Amino acid sequence: MNQDQGNWKKFLEALFKDAPAEVVWGLIGAAAVTAVILFVLYLGFVFLLLKIKRKIIGSIEKKKGKTLTLQFIEKMITFAMIVLFIVLPLGGDEIANSLLGSTAVVAAVVGFAAQQAIRNMFAGLQISLYKPFDIGSRVELEDGTTGIVENMTLRHIVVCLLDSTRAIIPNSKFDEMKIINYSYAADVPRAAVFKYPIGYDSDIQKAKDVIRKTICECPLTLNEDKYDENEPNSRMVYFLEVQDSALIMGATVKFPANVRSEVIKDEINTSVFNALKENGIEIPFNQLDVHMKNV
Repeated sequence: MNQDQGNWKKFLEALFKDAPAEVVWGLIGAAAVTAVILFVLYLGFVFLLLKIKRKIIGSIEKKKGKTLTLQFIEKMITFAMIVLFIVLPLGGDEIANSLLGSTAVVAAVVGFAAQQAIRNMFAGLQISLYKPFDIGSRVELEDGTTGIVENMTLRHIVVCLLDSTRAIIPNSKFDEMKIINYSYAADVPRAAVFKYPIGYDSDIQKAKDVIRKTICECPLTLNEDKYDENEPNSRMVYFLEVQDSALIMGATVKFPANVRSEVIKDEINTSVFNALKENGIEIPFNQLDVHMKNV
């Protein structure tokens, strides 16, 4: 017990020494009610600050849109307000001294218990500053998983996958892995290579013409039919290789960055497949010929 606590104890003992029990309990009840009221008012003040913070962030989002930087700043402000206005005041001087005054405790917490949490916070800070992607960016992870970046907290990033499930990835892991961002340059067209097998007996030039015209007529592509048989560089469809049961035609398709690759693949593959069939061009598949011999 420190000196201040001892002085307070002596003061209270002297104050209530000759006071009736009803007065003592009345004062205790009044003090308890006052403490509860002050506590409720204090919490109300804290929640009011949080509400003001949300309104300010919301107004910025309306003007600037949702960004990783804004989300990270919001989470940092919320965390700091909870620590400053709830954890430290309610914990008293002992928590404040143990957290702020004890170098050994701080070093131990940082070095062991909070190491991963701090790594994620710093990784989130780096991501929010350098912005390799943003909210709404379409990304492909190292394992080939693709999805839309949906949210970021002090600990993790939420990616909405194609099947509407969510991948929860720690900031430090996301910061270290290789990521393909399909939305990084929204004004730069993207391209994809398509390959189509045709039969050995097919007319190669006719197949090229059918594939080229089908791709150029697709409203989702940026390809233009500028083929000139006297200009090799004007070709868009190529005879790439000979395989065991097919000749492989290849084409480079350009499309806007805001069109999903799954959509363009579905559109082009469906159109070209139907066009090849309509023009009598064989689309081969693996077959096994069995020759019977009389012994």
